[in-house]
Formats: sequence, structure tokens, C-alpha cells
Amino acid sequence: MSDAPPLDRKVLGVALIVALGAVTAIIDMTIIGVALHTLTDEFGVGLSTIQWVTTAYILAAAMVVPLTGWATDFFGARRLWLAAAVIFAVGSLLAGLAWSVPSLIAFRIVQGIGAGLIAPVGTSIVARTAGRERMGRAMSVVGVPLVLGPVLGPVLGGVLIDTVSWRWIFLINLPIGAIAVALAWFVFDRDPPREAGDGIDLRGFLLVCPGVTLLVYGIVNVSSAADLASTGFLLPGGAGIVLLALFVRHALRTAKPLLDLRLFGNRVFTGAAGIQFLMNATLSGSMMLFPLYYQIVHGESALVAGLLLAPQGIGVAMMMPIAGRLVDRGKQAPLVLAGIPLLVLGFFSFTQAGADGGYLRLGLSLWIIGVGAGCTIMPAMTAAYRALNPMKIPHATATFSIVQEFGASTAVALFVVVLDARLRTAPEPAAAFDVVFWLPLVLTIAGLLPALLLAWRRRGPVPPSAGPEPEPAAVQG
Repeated sequence: MSDAPPLDRKVLGVALIVALGAVTAIIDMTIIGVALHTLTDEFGVGLSTIQWVTTAYILAAAMVVPLTGWATDFFGARRLWLAAAVIFAVGSLLAGLAWSVPSLIAFRIVQGIGAGLIAPVGTSIVARTAGRERMGRAMSVVGVPLVLGPVLGPVLGGVLIDTVSWRWIFLINLPIGAIAVALAWFVFDRDPPREAGDGIDLRGFLLVCPGVTLLVYGIVNVSSAADLASTGFLLPGGAGIVLLALFVRHALRTAKPLLDLRLFGNRVFTGAAGIQFLMNATLSGSMMLFPLYYQIVHGESALVAGLLLAPQGIGVAMMMPIAGRLVDRGKQAPLVLAGIPLLVLGFFSFTQAGADGGYLRLGLSLWIIGVGAGCTIMPAMTAAYRALNPMKIPHATATFSIVQEFGASTAVALFVVVLDARLRTAPEPAAAFDVVFWLPLVLTIAGLLPALLLAWRRRGPVPPSAGPEPEPAAVQG
């Protein structure tokens, strides 16, 4: 592994294009947070109504993610990625021209459909183009903007709203999207001629897509402890769980299900999925806590709070290239095991911050968290791709995306509930945050279990693919 070939212009170009497309979707998901107050004033509605601008986007993305594996096989990765990018750009244009709340919500659904496809399909394109020997470094290129997006979104949103107009938080996607589509048209490999194959797993589609959407909808409805007993959470959440349980039963009895759950027969994939769930939960939940801590405890503005999160992004950006090289040398398991203690250290510092936590110490803690994040999420995902047959990568990517979505939604809801309860009872806001910051710390410690599964080695060679049937060799295009 030490003599892994360098990234050539083709692999680097594909990775950069995929990253460019993905970061616009991720920024768009996070940028809206700082605009909600402005939108309530613009359209003269309450926050409970305008929050559907965010919820509709999340639900639309969650709805299409389970389709990405089948759709990649059926339409071709290049065609599907280009279509997703165009759908996202059209939705962005329409959202920027919206004349009412219902129109804005409808156009955000269009955006969400494109966004739900861009990242997983692009990731599978990068993995297949790079091959096993260069996958770690190629995925690290994609990973930097994916982690930076949630940090940059609120800052960019604050600047655009203060200097131009709320409409530009959507219109800014157009020039970026146009560049990404134009480059992808020429750089991405043409899809091979599609052979006649199986149609969509209709029963699986009718179970998993509504199941994922209903469960995510139930989770995003939770904004306080009282919501856990509300019909807005229990009915959709319970229905989603039932549908997903039925899908699991169906998928394990079907030769070619919409999502291939037999991938979990591969211990590396299972370990990576566990890390994806816990680390995405930890980082997504904490990205909600950090700006609130700076705003509520220290009285900072939304823009300043966003800027204070920059050290975390810097830590990720510094670590990703190093992590990519180590993964290509087969060092992914030690890397993940080293990243988790760094995350624990960073979060522990915030549990002790209180009301007078120094910005220098907190900034260093965020940088350590960023370095730890760079050691865990993308290396674990890349390790799973390297352990699978390349033909399984689109299905693995779809599964990872769903796992990440559940992790993020669940953690944000949990953190909001605990924070809301603590703010009501704590003698001062700082005391409430001191308790809530233990949540990401505990989730990070729990990540040691799947990390050990990722590191554990059987005697003898690791099988190249998950699933009982022999897989055809990948065709290099």
C-alpha cells in the first residue's frame, strides 16, 4: 500500500467536481437557518409556518436517497448526477424567485430532490474512478467541503442577507451549479450502454421511501420534551418504524432489493455504518449547540457565532489530506481509533467551559474536534468501499446516506429536547450547556465499539464483497 499510485488529473478533477456539487447542497441546507427570522418578516408569517422551508427540503432529500443505488444502476451514474445537479439548480432559481411561502416551500422540495441525489451518486462516481489504491486520497478531497459546508453555511447566509437579499441564499447556487454541470459533462466518464435488467423493487420502494420520510418527519417535529408524547412525533415516527421493519423483512427475502441489507454481512461495512451514524449524530448535533452557546451564553450575533466555528473547519481541512494518504496505506483503523479520543477531548473542554470560557481555549477545542472528525467519518466510509466489490458501491452509498440522515436528525432532536429542558430549570444558561455538551461526548465514546469492529481482523484474507453470491469483476472504464 505504500506504493499507491498518485492522483492523476482525471481522478482529481472528478473529485473536485463532485465536491463542488455536494458543497452547494450542504451549504443550502445549513444556510437557511440564519434566514428564518428574515423570512418570517418578509412574508408576515410565524416561525411555525416558515420552518417548513427547512422541513420540506429535508424530507424531499430523505425520500429520494433510498433510490440512489437502483437509479445509478438503471440510468447510469453520470446521467443521474447531471440530472440531480440540474434539478437542484432549477429549484434554487425558483426558490430565489418565490412570491409566497407556499411557493417557496414547493420549490424547496424541488431543491431537496436534487440535493438528496447529488452527494451519494457523486461519492460512488469518485470511488469507482479512483479505485482501491487511490480511494482514500480521492475521498478526502470530497470530504473537506462536506464537513466545511455546515460551518460556512451560516456565515455565508449572514453576509448575503445583511448585504444583498435573502433571495441570494438560493441564487448563489446558480453560477456554482452551472460550472459544476459544465465540467462534469466533459470530465465524467460516459455511462456504458444500459443492458436490459431488472426493474425497480416496487414493494421495497413502497416500504422504504415512505418509511424513511415518515420517520425523519417525526424526528424533525421534535423541538421540546413535550413533543415526544405528541401525535406529530408518535404517528409518523411509529408508522415509519413499522414500514422500515417490513422493508427489512422484505429485503432479506428478495434477490435484488432496493437497498441491499446483506452488505451488513461485511464486518467492515457494519463498523463503518456504526461510525457514520454516531459521528454524524455527534457533529450535526454539536453544530446546532455551538452557535447557540456563543449566542445565548456570550451574547454574540449569528454572524460572529458562525465565524467562531471556523477553527473546526480548519482542523478538518488540515487533517483530510493526511487521512487520505493513511487510508491508502491501509491505516484506516488506527486513524479512526486515534480520532475518537481527540473528539472526546474537544467536547470535554466544552463541558467545562461555563459562562467565562476563553475564546482561545474554545477555538483550540474546536480545532481538535475538527481534526478528530477528519480522522473518522471519511476514513471509515472509504474503508468500507475498499472492502466491497465496486459494483456494490452505489448501494453502499445509499445506505450510508440514510444512516447519516437518521443520525443527524435524531441527534438534533435529542439535543434540542435536552437543551430546552435544561434552559427551563438551570440557574443560568451556561449551566444548561455544560450538561448538554456531555451528549456529543457520550456518543463519541460509543463510537469506539464500531471502530473496534472496523479494526478487528480475522485470520486469513478479508472477503472482497459482502453478500453470499459471487460478484463479477469491475470493468475499468
